[in-house]
Amino acid sequence: MIIQKAATLFKTKSYTATSMRELAEGLGVEAPSLYNHIGSKSELLQEICFKAGQSFMDQVRDVESKPISISGKIEMIIRFHIQMMLENFDEIYVANHEWKHLQEPFLSDFLNVRRSYERSLVKLVEDGIKSGEIKSINPYVAVLTILSAVRGLEFWQRNKKNISPQVLEDDMVNHLLNGIVN
Repeated sequence: MIIQKAATLFKTKSYTATSMRELAEGLGVEAPSLYNHIGSKSELLQEICFKAGQSFMDQVRDVESKPISISGKIEMIIRFHIQMMLENFDEIYVANHEWKHLQEPFLSDFLNVRRSYERSLVKLVEDGIKSGEIKSINPYVAVLTILSAVRGLEFWQRNKKNISPQVLEDDMVNHLLNGIVN
């Protein structure tokens, strides 16, 4: 509960503008008693960022081991990203935007997690190209496009367009895997 409340405050106000007093007030506790549960605001940011990073790494490792097509694996990863953006938006938003405020060595460690994840996705696309399942495209651009598109759900979250989460997910997967041209 502390992590979710911190993520909501960090998303709403930013990490730097959020105080421990505001977090304590949001949780309905006194600021000094909050320190019985956490050491500092920076620990909360670390936990949010690394929890998100670990979720994505666990998912890509799980998907890599599945005996399914490359396109099936990429679809699973896209769907996972979308579900994370829909179900854990505040935490994912913070991991995407506020990670810059991590202190060393956590900043470097988190950047390594992000790079490792991107490399895993690029390798998946490269494997799909080698097998002939994916067109001959630049794998990094494909991964960048997928990640950018899913991150674009921040706009949907802000405006809550009249699109159901399932339609949103299915249409995004279809567009990202099959394009929009007949």
